[in-house]
Amino acid sequence: MQFRTMRRSRQLLSKEESEAVLKRGSHGVLACLGDGDYPYAVPLNYVYYEEKIFLHSAREGHKVDAILRHPKVCFTVVDEDTIVAAQYTSYFRSVIVFGQASVVEGLLWEKAFLAMADKYCASQPVAQRIEKTKACSQTLGIVIEIEHCTGKEAIEFVQAKTDTALVP
Repeated sequence: MQFRTMRRSRQLLSKEESEAVLKRGSHGVLACLGDGDYPYAVPLNYVYYEEKIFLHSAREGHKVDAILRHPKVCFTVVDEDTIVAAQYTSYFRSVIVFGQASVVEGLLWEKAFLAMADKYCASQPVAQRIEKTKACSQTLGIVIEIEHCTGKEAIEFVQAKTDTALVP
């Protein structure tokens, strides 16, 4: 599949900047093809691990049914969204990922699930995080194999980087 190029290429984030957004984001929105071919978008916690997106889910439900029926998905993370009312705009930074979602099991899921616990529960003892993830048998792991990723930021952020680079 040929993905579209971004129209405002000056605002395009580098691969490294996009990955940084995916690493620090606290949640994203998964969009898939739901019941009756209606779009289904759901906010979720996630972890970016080994250049993939990992999600946890109940073993059944709308999201799981949609992914099993049609694995092509989109996942969006908003990193910054500051409303600037006086300028009738917002200063934003976000990343959109397109890929194939599937159920993940075994050692890869164990490592990714622990990485998710490390991300969200870092204040808890490591041994406890390991114990909790190993004991969680109700959770289904989902992985998104990334096929295309673009990040974009407000022109004001682009200009600020340029201005900073010009200062000796």
